[in-house]
This record gives sequence, structure tokens and C-alpha cells, in this order.
Amino acid sequence: MPAHRSRFLFILLLAAVPLAHAATKADWAPVIQRVEPAVVSIMISAPRAFDTEWNFTGEATGFIVDARRGIILTNRHVVQEGPVIATAIFQDHEEVPLTPIYRDPVHDFGFFHYDPTKLKYIHPKALKLAPQEARVGEEIRVIGNDAGEQLSILSGTLARLDRNAPNYGGSNYNDFNTFYYQADSNTSGGSSGSPVIDINGHVIALNAGGETHSSSSFYLPLDRVVPALKAIQARGKPPRGTLQTVFLHRPYNQLDRFGLSPKMARQMRHEAPDASGLLVVNEVVPKGPADGRLQPGDILISIDGKPVTRFSALGRALDSRVGKIISLTLVRGGAPLHVELPVGNLYKITPDSYLEYGGAVLNDLSYQFARNMDQPVRGVFVADPGFVFSNGGIGRGAVITRFGDVPVADLDALQRQLQAHPEGAYVSVRYYTDDDPEQGNSALVRLDGSWFPARRCHRGDRGPWPCKALPPPQASPTLAPVTASYPDYRDPRKRALAPSLVYVECNLPYRIEGVQETHYVGTGLVVDADKGLVIVDRNTVPVSLAALTLTFAGSVSIPAHVVYIAPLHNLAVLQYDPALLGDTPVASAHFGDGDLHAGDPVWIAGFNGNRQLVTQATSVAGEQPLQLPLSVTLRFRDRNLDTIHVINAPAGVEGVLADADGRVVALWSSFAWQSGRQLHQAMMGTPLWLVKSLIERVEQSPHPTVRSLGAEFEPLSLSEARLRGLPDDWADRFEADPDLDRQVLMVRRLTAGGPADRKLHVGDLLLAIDSQPVRDFEQLYTLSQQPAVAVTLLREGKLIYVTLPTALLGNGALDHVLIWGGAVLQRPPRALAAQRYQPRSGVWVAFFNYGSPASRYGLAPGLRIVAVNDTQTPDIAAFLAATRMARKQHETMRLRTIDPNGRVGLVAMTLQPHYWPTYELVRVNGRWVRRPIQH
Repeated sequence: MPAHRSRFLFILLLAAVPLAHAATKADWAPVIQRVEPAVVSIMISAPRAFDTEWNFTGEATGFIVDARRGIILTNRHVVQEGPVIATAIFQDHEEVPLTPIYRDPVHDFGFFHYDPTKLKYIHPKALKLAPQEARVGEEIRVIGNDAGEQLSILSGTLARLDRNAPNYGGSNYNDFNTFYYQADSNTSGGSSGSPVIDINGHVIALNAGGETHSSSSFYLPLDRVVPALKAIQARGKPPRGTLQTVFLHRPYNQLDRFGLSPKMARQMRHEAPDASGLLVVNEVVPKGPADGRLQPGDILISIDGKPVTRFSALGRALDSRVGKIISLTLVRGGAPLHVELPVGNLYKITPDSYLEYGGAVLNDLSYQFARNMDQPVRGVFVADPGFVFSNGGIGRGAVITRFGDVPVADLDALQRQLQAHPEGAYVSVRYYTDDDPEQGNSALVRLDGSWFPARRCHRGDRGPWPCKALPPPQASPTLAPVTASYPDYRDPRKRALAPSLVYVECNLPYRIEGVQETHYVGTGLVVDADKGLVIVDRNTVPVSLAALTLTFAGSVSIPAHVVYIAPLHNLAVLQYDPALLGDTPVASAHFGDGDLHAGDPVWIAGFNGNRQLVTQATSVAGEQPLQLPLSVTLRFRDRNLDTIHVINAPAGVEGVLADADGRVVALWSSFAWQSGRQLHQAMMGTPLWLVKSLIERVEQSPHPTVRSLGAEFEPLSLSEARLRGLPDDWADRFEADPDLDRQVLMVRRLTAGGPADRKLHVGDLLLAIDSQPVRDFEQLYTLSQQPAVAVTLLREGKLIYVTLPTALLGNGALDHVLIWGGAVLQRPPRALAAQRYQPRSGVWVAFFNYGSPASRYGLAPGLRIVAVNDTQTPDIAAFLAATRMARKQHETMRLRTIDPNGRVGLVAMTLQPHYWPTYELVRVNGRWVRRPIQH
């Protein structure tokens, strides 16, 4: 049954069931009262993924072991192998910053330092470490704090002192080569880093984890903690030796199966009468000191002639021989074996540096992960694939072994190779993962360091990790034109359409505009081959902050950029440089009349998931009004549109609907929407009238615009309109056109601050614009393109005449994004006004990174920042000015926020600019530029 470590988030444990121990509740009361002041709640933020841990924000527990020097003991997974920002909250709610001063390379313990002089009201005493007092049957208490709010106490009894270390899964941190204590308790789990005390108030173990489905808790013995603490108190560093070998403890009743003779068993029992078994080799890391010398199943008898039955003796022997030779006596298959091995330095195979590039975080492969994958301790570990490596299909946990044609044994080698290649280059990367460590895999990665800062950081145990920016990359080489030809397809429609269809890849470096996914693919349609204009749906290119690649003829891939994002509908326009295609016979699409009716034959043409151009004959099922639910994340959703549906459309193909001659009669588009937290998408036809209107606007002006009433409508049958009081003469006018459905458009939603806001009402029937009856969405769109319109409405059975200005909407593409405190900030999206009826003032939080100040203090996505320390912030410029002023006056900033439902809140936030620098991304002439902003 898998074990579970209660990591980071403190679990409140109440001992509700009395235990039958000698000590009474009254006996424990003064002990707990004496111990309480030394136990602290620890607030931690890990700003970077590193080795076994992701970046995160959470809580844990620690306790004072040296009050004069200010040393706190807690778990290794709390101190963190990578960078950490931590504070301690004492019993009286005093808060002081913590600095990590040691984390054990293997075992689950580490130390923080605090400045005792910073405590004004409480002066706690250190708890005494007494590992010798741990005994089976000992009654214990586990004492911790729940975020400094409540005392939490777990009662239990030590049941075992010789349990092998629990296993938390191959992708997580796991302790090894140590015993763990097991307690019989009423509640499983515990608080990370809590002291396990006896009736004398002495600490006999460190709480570490628990069983998910039972009442067992696991505690780390203190035999390695005490000497480490002494070394740190002496301003030293405890030596840590290794054979890169994992041992397990096996009881005597199992050892005969491993070849231990009865004679040797009697001898070992005589020499160590308290031992219940011996240590057996379980894993040998390839290329390590013991590789080829030790084997799984070898039974350890002695080291340098001294019997060894416990992990503590093994650890002491290795630590005392770092860099020297050690002599082991073992039993293999019943025969004695003597082996001499060099003892390695455990710190040298423990990563202490990371590289940031393209949003990725990379570190040297650790002993921890190498043993999990049975691989040598060499290569570069992908702690976070970020933008660049995830685009190449490389995920977290991959180990890079070759970059281009050069092997990379460590992070230094990879850094040299990154700097040896120019920006924009495609590099072949060899790597392996835990599910295929032997054969590995290969990926093609495009180097792109433009979106994120790039730097190398090394461990700093007395403050933030010092970081050094990487040198600027080599300039991108000038792309040479490439000519390709199209296949001679049998299908005449394929032949006609192929020169106008392109495969589109869209990768988002940041999550903005309510979009949570970062990788998109789809089909684009070339609408102007001379200018390089391509039209796509907004589920292929959802936002302007994107890296785009277009592939022509399945052979040539070139970059592109966003020209226009339609603010009202599911369309976007891209542009590429036609000169890069040489003499490739790309052609502008040919359009049919687009007048589709139910039963008309059409052909779907587009690219499938394998990048293959496919066509399929089908027929039109009809048109239906698009009615999509509101988005939780305020992602764009299309409205006020009739979409085309077909019979038995192929799955996973988007592109165009074409007639028998290969002329485009509609786009076959992917529409995305959210239902609750789930994202859904479906293929529907975008009518040609809308496509042509967009193309015309983009062709005519470098800054195309569209007008809107600022309202969403839905069709209402003519019969229901009559029941709502529609006069007969108006009903006759709506019946006059036999080709249109007998329907009226009803106001469904109003956009906050739009032209129709407070002038139209939900439930109004829209009868006419400028005296022309409005029967469908095409007429609504066409008639709304004047600066002001006269609107005829039916409201509660009465005709109403209103003159409305129309809103002039420019490019829906975002052109300014701010990265601040680990949050991605932007102007509020139009969806805020359209879907939540909230004004678009303030600065909107699009996303935050885990482990950042925004995550720690609750500056959550969806909030609008409207003031900083009472200074109004209507836009990003005002926000930057206010935060600069606040930083000069106070370290902590008070951010007044408003959520999407209009609730006002306050976030008190402190920045951490070392790990979370401020910078902006600005779109200049269609291209994005990253600019640092000084605090």
C-alpha cells in the first residue's frame, strides 16, 4: 500500500480516542505547555521547481534546537533542495524570516536559521534531542502548529524502530539507507517537521509522513540529525559519504533465502543481540563506486572488520571515509565476499545549481532520481520544461543526455551548448524518461530565449541563490527562401485547395485572456498570398501573445505573427513573409457564393492530427444559433452567430467547407467553450459572409475596426414573440421573406459600459435597425456598422424607439502584458464586461506562478487590482507608478481587488524581486518585445 508524506500543508490532528498508556492527560499537560513555545509554524514558498520538487507555496512545522544561535529543525522537503523563501510564526504570532542553512542530501531533515534578536515578546527555549530514548511501546505526542493559529497534538505509541524508509513514488523524494519509526496512532499522517516527544518533553524523532489508508505514521530517527547539528553549531558541514548503493533491512527469518547460513546467523545474533536482521544490498547505481562489485541480494556483515547490523553504523562508517577506501565483508549466495570500495562524496552528486532558459528550469541529475531510474548520476534533469522544451514534447522528469551532436554530462555542458547555438535554431535533443530509460527519445527543440529571462543560479545557504544572467544569444540567422511543391492529389478538391491551406502551430509562452492551454494546432486559409495573410479560428490562435509556425505543402515551415484578433467572433488573421517560400505555388483561396442550405453537398478539407491533408464528402444539416455558456476563466466565447452544421463530420479535422469545384463556401472552425471547469470544443462552420467581411476590413486598413451594440441576442420564435405582444403588422413583416426563419432576436445579455447598457433591457425584442427589420445575425452585424443607429424594440408589449451610438472596437489582440510578483497582469478582457457585467477598469490578473508572491498572498487569477495603497490604478501605467511609490514608502503593498462577481477584497503583498523580477511584454509593429522594469 503506497505511503503518503504529509508535505507542506499542515494537517490538524486531534487525539479524540483515549489511549491506554501509563501517562495520563494531566501528566502530559505541563510537558506540552513547556514544549509549545519552541514549536513554530513555517510558511514556505519554493520559487522554482528543482530536482524532486515542484515550485509551490505551503505550510509546515519546525522546532527550535538551538535558541542562542537560532537554529530550527524540520524536514528536508520543507527546507527544500532548491531555493526557498520561508518565515517562522511563533506561538505568540511573532513572525521572523528564515534562512536555510542545511538540508541532508538523502535523509528527510534540514535546518533553518532565524535571528533570535528579532523576537521582541517571546524567548523560547530549545528542545532537547534524545534519540536514545526511543523505545517500542513508548507513548508519544506529535506537536505542531496549524499556520500559527491552533495547537495540534497527535497521540500515539511507537510500534517499530526498524521499519525501512517509506516509498512515496518514483517521481517524488524518497529517503533511504535509514530506519524509520512507526507509530500506532488514531489518525494517519501528521504535520511535516513536527517534534515527536516523550513524557519528559525530549524529542525522540522527527515527524515525516504517514500511510494513506491506515493509522500508521512514520518518524525519522535522530541518529543522523544530532551529529549534523553539532557540525553546524561548530560552523562546519557534516561529512556525507556514499557508495551509491541502497540497502534494505531484512529480518533474520528472510535471510536464509538470501544465502545466510545458520552458522553466520548465530554469529551475528551473538555479536549484535539487539538486532532483528541485517542490511542487504537492494540497488546499485550504474557507474557508481559499487557498480560491478556489489549486487542486489548481497548481505552486509561488517565494515573494516566491525559487525554492522544497523543503518546508523553504516552511515557513520561512510561519513568517516569520504575520499578513502572502505572494506566490506558480505555474503553472496552463501559464500563470504570481501570487497574494497572508494567512498564518494554525497554532496558532489547532489545538485546545487539550476539554469533558467525559455521558461524552463534545469539542474544536474541527482542521486535521488538516478537511483529511481537505475541510471548513472549524469545528465541534465528537466525540473520544469517551461516554454521551450515543452514545445518540443519534452516534459518534467526527462533527463537530457545529448544536445545537438554533443553529449551533455552536466549543466555546465548544456549551458555551453545553449550559448553555442543561435537564437531561433532547431536543435535535436536526446533524452530519456523513467518509463523508457534504456532506449530514450529524441526531440527537435527551437531555441527561443526572447520571452523569459535567462540566468544561472547557484545555491546560497545564507540568502537568495546568487544568479548571473546568461550572455545574450547569438543573433538569429537570416532565413533563406525555400521552394516546395504540392503533391499531385487524385482528388480534384485537394488539388484545388492544397495551395491555400496551411498547417498552423501556436505556442503560448504565457496564459492570458482566460486561456489556460499553451499548445494549439489547426488549419489556416491563405486569403492573400501576395501579402501573406492567413485566416484561422480563435481556437487555433486564441491570443496575440504567441509564437506561430506555418507549414506549407507539408515541407516548409516559417514563422508568422498575429495581425488581427476579431473582438466579436471566432476569427484571427495571421501574416507571414511570402519571400520565405521562394517559388512555392501558394495561392489565395477561391470563394464560392457561400449560400448553403440543408441537404447541400459539401466537402470538408483540412489537416488532421497527423498533419495530413484530408477531404471528406458530407452534406449540410442546417444552421443553428451559437449558444455557449459563460466561461469561468473569462475566456473568449463567440455569440450572435448562426453556425453551419454537417452530417457525420470527421473527427479532429478543421479547415474549410468547399463545393464540388474546390471553392471555399465556409470555414470549418473549432469553437471552444467552458462548461464549469471543463473546456470543450466542437467543429462548426463559420459562414462566408463573416469571413469575407473580416478579410475586407483587414485588406482596407492596417488598423481594422468593427462596430457593436454591446449586447448578446438569441433567436425567439415568431409564435413566442406574438405571445409577448408582437403587433400583427410587425409579424407580417417578419413573415414576408420566405427564405429566412420566422424568428425575432431577443436581448440576452448586455455588455457593461457598452452602447446598449441601461438603454436596452434583457428580454427586449429587437425589431429593426434604421427601420429595416432584423431577422438574423447577419443583418444584425451589417446594420450595426454605423456610428449611430435608430433601434425599434418591443418591451413588455410596447414599441420603444431608441437611438444608440455603436461601440468602435479595434484589434482584439492584446498588446501589453506585465509580469509582476509572479503574476501575469493585463488590461481586463472584453469578456469581463460581456460575461460578468463588470467594468474593464483596473489591472486584471490573468495567471500566477506557484511559489510566487502572488500565489503566497492570494493574488488569484480573475481578480482586478483597482488600487495600490489607496492610489487608484485604472490601467497598467497607473499601476506601475503606484507600486513604485509604494515600494519607496513601505515594503508591503495593499492591493484593493475586485473579483469577477464584483466582490471587493484586499491583498497585502510583499515582492520577491530576486526570483520574480518585473518586466513587460509589448507588441511593437506586430512583434513582441520583452523589457525589464526596475523596482
